[in-house]
Amino acid sequence: MNYLQQVQRGIDYIEENLAFDVRAADVAHHAGISRWHFQRIFKALTNETLATYIRSRRFTLALDRLANTRERVLDIALAAGFDTQESFTRAFKKIFSVTPAHYRKHASSFAFMRKVSFDVAYLNHLNGGLSLEPEICEQAEMLVVGMRTVFFGIDSEKNNMAQKLPQLWADLLPRLSEVPHIIPGGGYGMIRQIAEQSEQLEYWAAVPVTHVDLDSLPCDLKSLRVPSARYARFAHRGLVANLNMTVNYIYSSWLLCSGMRHTYGWDLEYYGAEYKPDSKESVIYYSIPVAPN
Repeated sequence: MNYLQQVQRGIDYIEENLAFDVRAADVAHHAGISRWHFQRIFKALTNETLATYIRSRRFTLALDRLANTRERVLDIALAAGFDTQESFTRAFKKIFSVTPAHYRKHASSFAFMRKVSFDVAYLNHLNGGLSLEPEICEQAEMLVVGMRTVFFGIDSEKNNMAQKLPQLWADLLPRLSEVPHIIPGGGYGMIRQIAEQSEQLEYWAAVPVTHVDLDSLPCDLKSLRVPSARYARFAHRGLVANLNMTVNYIYSSWLLCSGMRHTYGWDLEYYGAEYKPDSKESVIYYSIPVAPN
């Protein structure tokens, strides 16, 4: 049995016992590895400690119960391993920047907050498919021209991302010759939530331009000015179909432990010279706008 399979056995044990006091020694025992060895391998594979993963997964159960049941916050806090509602609220607010009560009221607006459960495919992706630590960079104001759509993401029961986004790019790419003043180098996919209480997301497939002549721009192509911002920039390596694994890692692992918060600006997908359609050697850069917590 290889290390990935052994780590997965430990993760399976965690998932089966999240409602109880999960000890690192028991996780390692079920994985068939010493505690010290398991924790070192787990940290190397996932970029987070075993204790952080267990705490985050228990918070996921709390998020689900807050959103989908009428249980008292105290009962949810106790089930998550906290002695009091107050200690649970303090920890919850530190991680998610809102109180449990606020989350319960506006749960549908918090996309990607839930900690994903790792499986072998996801562990493999973490081990070689993305940069676990981002480059923090300043993105200057950008003017783009492209096409826009509205869709429901993977966290929604109405998820129609696979129908909407590829078609948008298919519609835009043949039209690039009609876009004046393009800055060579690549294109952007840009995503943000439409409104705080909405499950819908807005997506632009676009290219950067130096300026826009409205008189010469075809009526079905639109321009957008993206404000300057600080971004955490990750490299996604592999097929574009697996990009969601990278996004899941960013939101459910890195962001929760980074001491940063999302500013609710535009997420950026950058398709540059390293992007190779349908190739496992492809590189896409995914960036989220951040500020200190």
